[in-house]
Amino acid sequence: MPEQKLPDGPQTHPLVQTLQWLTSPLEYMEACAQRYGDIFTLRIGPVFKPQVFISNPQAMQQIFTTDPKLLDSGEPAGIKSPLLGRQSMLALEGKPHQRQRKLLTPPFHGERMLAYGELIPDITKQVTNQWQVGEPFSVLPSMQAISFQVILKAVFGLEEGVRYEKLKAVLIALLNPKTPILTALMFLFPVLARDLGPWSPWGIFIRRKQQIDELIYAEIRERKEQSDTSRTDILSLMMAAHDEAGEPMTDVELRDELITLLVAGHETTATALTWAFYWIHHLSEVREKLLQELDSLGENPDANAIFKAPYLNAVCSETLRLYPVAMLALNRVVKSPLDIMGYKFEPGTLIIPSIYLTHHREDLYPQPKQFKPERFLERQFAPYEYLPFGGGNRRCIGMAFALFEMKLVLATVLSQWQMELADSKPVQPVRKGALIGPAGGVRMVVTRRRAQNERVLETSSSSV
Repeated sequence: MPEQKLPDGPQTHPLVQTLQWLTSPLEYMEACAQRYGDIFTLRIGPVFKPQVFISNPQAMQQIFTTDPKLLDSGEPAGIKSPLLGRQSMLALEGKPHQRQRKLLTPPFHGERMLAYGELIPDITKQVTNQWQVGEPFSVLPSMQAISFQVILKAVFGLEEGVRYEKLKAVLIALLNPKTPILTALMFLFPVLARDLGPWSPWGIFIRRKQQIDELIYAEIRERKEQSDTSRTDILSLMMAAHDEAGEPMTDVELRDELITLLVAGHETTATALTWAFYWIHHLSEVREKLLQELDSLGENPDANAIFKAPYLNAVCSETLRLYPVAMLALNRVVKSPLDIMGYKFEPGTLIIPSIYLTHHREDLYPQPKQFKPERFLERQFAPYEYLPFGGGNRRCIGMAFALFEMKLVLATVLSQWQMELADSKPVQPVRKGALIGPAGGVRMVVTRRRAQNERVLETSSSSV
């Protein structure tokens, strides 16, 4: 059988490609797009299997709408994680994936989501009240503390106590490795994932994972013993959910989905918030406009009013466009011969939708390197043109919750504190494991506390 013709791509050794991909993924993707266009092939990873990167909106639409029987993600597409487990929605495919998605979607929408409208500002105030006027600090750790508490309380319903503190300590150590490149290499090349004792990198990872599992299973056991139908946290809702056959989720399924929600919803939101604070304070006109909108909502606006504020929404959208926290949507594997952009792909081919490259297309986003929230007020983008949460049957189920949290945290902090960047140097994006975050975590300084509604007073007095 003749070998299928794949799109062009770099001809350098796969090891060189892998190294470039690990050290500077954005620059590497952009250089490839410039040279080869909307579709190119890279050979990266453990077996240097060809991976076809795509950033063409029409092709994206085709990928997101193709029947999962012909093109799907999950473990066959290389989505494996020793931390998330094989029952994670990310690793499943077909009917099992559909079942988990159905069981997990309701807690993240509508009324359920609005129930966290007080929890998020309260946690935000608690964390930011430790800031000192005049003392420079890095924004990222504060945002990590907020998003972590939100997810532990909203997802697990954990109150502060011994288990909460233990889980927090182990998870933060696991999610923020001291050597992110080494960690990425261990996940990319399973041969390096060897337990050489408690002080070896993989040995440390395995022992932390065991600690997390013990804590999670203990929590599930306790919940089953003291069943409380009044609880509204996501773990309780997951435990109460039943599929079409009347079956609840098993303990292993609960554990794998909880870890997936924690990992997918903690660092991602914290990183996006840190970028937002950078852009809001890097561009004074964005900050002024945003404060004006937030202050016009009155003294104690309800969560729904904040969620619907148009300019705040545009700022969040542009933040997630410029440096989407996930550079790529989930890998897809071709299951049945498929034509995309004039290429006939055979079963087994890996297709990688590039969120970053699509978001930086000049034809969709003129001056793509500029931060311009207005573009989201001027036009609506289709789900295959703007896709910070992926798309199709693999779009992130926590999307609405993540945006809700982002907006409430920004509104709470900006109405309470006047801040400025501690450094005028532009902040560069760097790889942080599978994510892209701001180098240095964005250093800022609080100049003073804001009095409530002071901007409203200033605006109204200046317009007299």
